[in-house]
Amino acid sequence: MTESRVVPALTQDDVRVRAWAEVRELLERQLAPLGRRALRALAPGPGESVLDIGCGGGETALELARAVAPDGTVVGIDLSAAVLAFARRAASGCERVRFVHADAQVFQFEPAAFDAAFSRFGVMFFADPIAAFSNIRRSLKPGGRLAFVCWRALEENALDLLPLRAASIRLPSQPAHAPDAPGPFAFASPDRVHRILESAGFSDIELTAHDELVGSGDLDSMLAVCSRLEALGKILRDNPELRAKTLPAVRSALAAHDGPDGVRLNAATWIVTARSATGL
Repeated sequence: MTESRVVPALTQDDVRVRAWAEVRELLERQLAPLGRRALRALAPGPGESVLDIGCGGGETALELARAVAPDGTVVGIDLSAAVLAFARRAASGCERVRFVHADAQVFQFEPAAFDAAFSRFGVMFFADPIAAFSNIRRSLKPGGRLAFVCWRALEENALDLLPLRAASIRLPSQPAHAPDAPGPFAFASPDRVHRILESAGFSDIELTAHDELVGSGDLDSMLAVCSRLEALGKILRDNPELRAKTLPAVRSALAAHDGPDGVRLNAATWIVTARSATGL
């Protein structure tokens, strides 16, 4: 008699990570130039120690490691163990990079351990952003630097908005999302970002609007990313039966922006910089 085996159901996070893994290299083409803009604002230098918040698959941690070579170090922190498995493989052999599976909002960092902290789209999901940035600030040396890139409003981001609008006629109505709730566009308001960082003990806070046309390559590549991730991707992950009905309209909308460099759409971001206030 063969013993039956119960296969545990996939969680929402399992489904999200699986979707991310399927297109992670294509997504990296899209996000890399935006992350590099924030990295230039941080200006990490040789010998520095840098914290990478929401480090994902490790690409940004490796870029930071190159910037602080030969003696600097990088610590990447992320909530997803599955995603960090990719990061650890990517950084195999690089002893100056290590990864921590934890929540940066509450993790007990060594006080004043880092010269700088960086994030590429990894700070908009904190349940309590003031507590999170206070914790990050305590991990920085006095006067330590912070730089991150985050999305501006959905309405400014054709990268998300165009596929979503193209598919909207076939999509179920979505519940209203509070603008300050954790999510990709939680930091759309510059005033809110400034208040959060100031309350967390940062000074010299600056937000610079940065717009850039980005893409994942050809039409098929762009369709693969936007139908698995981003605003539309989340809806289709929750409602997979809608994929066949929506994707032809999304493909047509993307095709209108196809060119010699593939499909490129506007990404509207904030480049945010600040310093850990001294005397706290």
